[in-house]
Amino acid sequence: MNAIIDAGLRGNRNVSPSANKALLEIRDLRIEYRGRYESVVAVPNVSLTIAPGESYGLVGESGCGKTTTAMAVVGYLGANGRVTGGSIRFEGEEIVGASPEKLRTIRGRRVAMVYQEPMSALNPVKTIGAQLAEVPIRHLGASRAEARDMCASMLEDVRLPDPLAMLKRFPHQLSGGQQQRIVIAMALLARPALLLLDEPTTGLDVTVEAAILDLIADLRKQYGTSLLYISHNLGLIASACDRVGIMYSGEMIEEAGTQTLFREPRHPYSQGLLGCIPGIGSAKGARALSPIPGHLPSPKERPQGCWFGPRCSHFKQETCGVDPIKLVAAEAGEHLVRCIRWKELTRETVALNAGATDSIEHATALTVKDVSKQYLLNGGRRTVQANESVSFEVGKGEILGLVGESGCGKSSLARMLVGLEGATPGSIQYSGVELAQVPAKKRAHDMLKSIQMVFQNPDSTLNPSHSVATPIRRALRKFGGYKDKAAIEQRLQELLKLVRLPAELAQRRPSQLSGGQKQRIAIARAFATNPSLIVADEPVSALDVSVQAAVITLLLSIQKEQENTLVFISHDLALVRHIADRIVVMYLGRIMEKGLAEEIFAPPYHPYTEALLSAVHSPDASVKQQERIRLSGETPSPINVPQGCRFSSRCHRKIGEICDTVSPPVRQASATHEIACHISLEELRTMRPVFQQSNSGGALG
Repeated sequence: MNAIIDAGLRGNRNVSPSANKALLEIRDLRIEYRGRYESVVAVPNVSLTIAPGESYGLVGESGCGKTTTAMAVVGYLGANGRVTGGSIRFEGEEIVGASPEKLRTIRGRRVAMVYQEPMSALNPVKTIGAQLAEVPIRHLGASRAEARDMCASMLEDVRLPDPLAMLKRFPHQLSGGQQQRIVIAMALLARPALLLLDEPTTGLDVTVEAAILDLIADLRKQYGTSLLYISHNLGLIASACDRVGIMYSGEMIEEAGTQTLFREPRHPYSQGLLGCIPGIGSAKGARALSPIPGHLPSPKERPQGCWFGPRCSHFKQETCGVDPIKLVAAEAGEHLVRCIRWKELTRETVALNAGATDSIEHATALTVKDVSKQYLLNGGRRTVQANESVSFEVGKGEILGLVGESGCGKSSLARMLVGLEGATPGSIQYSGVELAQVPAKKRAHDMLKSIQMVFQNPDSTLNPSHSVATPIRRALRKFGGYKDKAAIEQRLQELLKLVRLPAELAQRRPSQLSGGQKQRIAIARAFATNPSLIVADEPVSALDVSVQAAVITLLLSIQKEQENTLVFISHDLALVRHIADRIVVMYLGRIMEKGLAEEIFAPPYHPYTEALLSAVHSPDASVKQQERIRLSGETPSPINVPQGCRFSSRCHRKIGEICDTVSPPVRQASATHEIACHISLEELRTMRPVFQQSNSGGALG
């Protein structure tokens, strides 16, 4: 078997990214999709080079051509996709026009891909071991016994517990983070020279994302693998890549070293993307997000001259709107930019909001006291503890951020607030009315109007056979008191205007709308009843940063105008920092820490909060971040919760046996700040801040 492994490693040394010979070289690539009557040019012209051992980040909004470019590298463009121009050379050999036999010798063996959705790459009816073994058997000529040993060894490399047992499981028996690590293990089994990663961590918790990025970095160092990251997560790109290319409408508009580009972006689009990112070092209201106006043009709508022109505040028709714009070198020769006016443009300071510190006392609107939720399995013989003794308050017009890893009980709590689930014991009072044991179908009509929810996936709430206006009209008839058709249509148009959508979208089907547009429809439906409490469960987790900024800005403006109380659930701590007045940190069904937002983001921290903060990837060069805390092990099962502190089995500050056996006391750090931990407040206050403001300035102004 050693000979097989050696063969897999041969020619895959850890070469410096500065090596002269490119591993992957794409030149003037043109990709078309051909239908029966017409063709669409998805990628008109893109060029990039990746050196051996280099990590390259490809950034841009959905539809800009990132994934299409990667698919062309491995020949996965589909039956109607064609490379109609340019060149793709891998290890010096031309891929464009290569025979299927030639591509099969490259795919999986020399070039491998990690997809955004791991279940799209895993067969639900085959065990993990059977699927992994296909790689060394097919590409390295291993026997089944040798393949099993190689697979078990790789599962250890990707830090999955009990590899031999894991090989016998099916994909549905694994968590999302485990599935993603399986896909990474599958991609690395043949020791490829180039690994393509298409949104490898979208939707994952910050701790799981950090662990996967650390894992890929370690494996890159170990095997000398080059990486092509495709992502709209600029924090991920800033921390994981040596160089960055930014695509817009199928062409490269800026390319530079990562630090150079994030500190001194030259193209207005690059500057706009960075302006869409909430700063982890900025308190609520200190800095406004700046959504990029307009939308990415369709391939048939690309304007004359600069393709970003219709969305650019610096656009001048006489200079920018005439001839095609060339990619030219900025001051540093390796910094390329596709903009005529880049020398004239300076980085604009992001606008500040007036009244950043709001110290107004709010009357209590929502009170959650000692709420627990249990699910019975196997006829009641086993119990899953989703929530246990959860207590917090939210003031009228306040925003509560609810954070924690998947499985911590956030969504279960949200469903109890809106009446989709009932609390096992405990009290939920809203405006003085007890709701814990009252399901939605038994709640008073006024209470149903008052409490609404925005779900994580708008597709789950939209019927693909009906227009997107149908659920809004239904909410207006059932809860808004509207009976007259004309009145319903007038209110519908007001709601569409409220969420910045054109009136003609009302009659379209969900499949005809973008992700950001569907999420705005979900927000319009939630606000149709004039609610006083909105529960938003991960409403922007899968959106591009530009769309996310627009949706969040919209949500905040409506919330402020109507003085709604908002419970905002997210695993994006920078986003929660940007919008929340109060924050509750949950782990395995219990509250670890709660307090005002500024208290949660400064010592004393609960060790779990400290770990969550350290796992955040921020592109903000003005903020210094301490070394990442790597949590060991997996989150315990909610069926067999630990006896003492829920976090003790993974805690990097564990003080002894007391953490495993005794439930921690709740320590009162201030009148509004509570931490459930055995460590004394005096010791917790000596923690180093996870984030500190740098004096050097940075990319986010």
